[in-house]
Amino acid sequence: MNSRTELSMNIPAEHQKNIFGDLDEHIKSIERTLNVDIIVRDDSVKVQGPALNSARARKLLAQLLVKSERGETVTTQNVNYALSLFMDDMGDRLDSLDDDIIIHTMAGRPIKAKTLGQKAYVDSIRNKMITFGVGPAGTGKTYMAMAMAVRAFRKDEVSRIILTRPAIEAGEKLGFLPGDLQSKIDPYLRPLYDALFEIMGPEAFQKNSEKGLIEVAPLAYMRGRTLDNAFIILDEAQNTTPAQMKMFLTRIGFGTKVVITGDRTQKDLPRDQESGLDVSMKVLKKIDEIGFCELTSKDVVRHPLVQKIVQAYEVYEEKNKKSRPRETGARYQVKRRRI
Repeated sequence: MNSRTELSMNIPAEHQKNIFGDLDEHIKSIERTLNVDIIVRDDSVKVQGPALNSARARKLLAQLLVKSERGETVTTQNVNYALSLFMDDMGDRLDSLDDDIIIHTMAGRPIKAKTLGQKAYVDSIRNKMITFGVGPAGTGKTYMAMAMAVRAFRKDEVSRIILTRPAIEAGEKLGFLPGDLQSKIDPYLRPLYDALFEIMGPEAFQKNSEKGLIEVAPLAYMRGRTLDNAFIILDEAQNTTPAQMKMFLTRIGFGTKVVITGDRTQKDLPRDQESGLDVSMKVLKKIDEIGFCELTSKDVVRHPLVQKIVQAYEVYEEKNKKSRPRETGARYQVKRRRI
């Protein structure tokens, strides 16, 4: 039987609100998950409960204190993810996340991996020439790749950054949008611009863009080019066709780093069209210079509700997949003709 024990530590008053959360929500979450009691008197914090869980709670609070002393905001996502690792006896691996700062934003905020999945993704980008980052929305696939691109650019490891994504129509027609071609394409590339503005700043982006050192363009613009000494990010790759993906991969030149991101559950391709992302991951899986990182709902770093939404959809789609009979291509074609 795991005997009860009491462990003590000091948390300075100026860090308590950050660590404990609004209305002590972080403390309550730790108490509920680890079945411990946390008692606070001035700077003194006592943890009472089963010996193993008390030790886990004390170590978690110590890690949150380090984060707070660095000037970082402790979020509900930080606490929930740390708790999940401690429950799996992997709490010691949290230290590796805090020590690896990729880059600072223009506002001075450090960008670093927030989950072990993101850490493996960042390490793959460092060590492999091509990395596939696949996972649901909110796992930081594009943002972390963008941070690595700006870091490489600032260190002169590459001479330019190229960001691209397929301009697939998700229910709306490009022709209905006002303006010239660039105006029609910009909404599809907006997430890339937003990430660049936050990390690099609008002025630096504008200056480098005018020099041709940063290029944001639809995937179709990559055809016929050879891309040397560049950091290239292909975003929303689940919406490429196999031919487009092959075209893109064969553009890669010397001194180039490539990150390909996508969410295989959110395809906007026609129903009978196979995704270039799915095909390439099957075809290229045995090539050593290419890394594959599968992020999951555990790696979602947006609002906690997003994680719950992703998990709910995963359960629903898995259940639907098992109960839905497979349709043959011929049957599907008949349906198409009747519509």
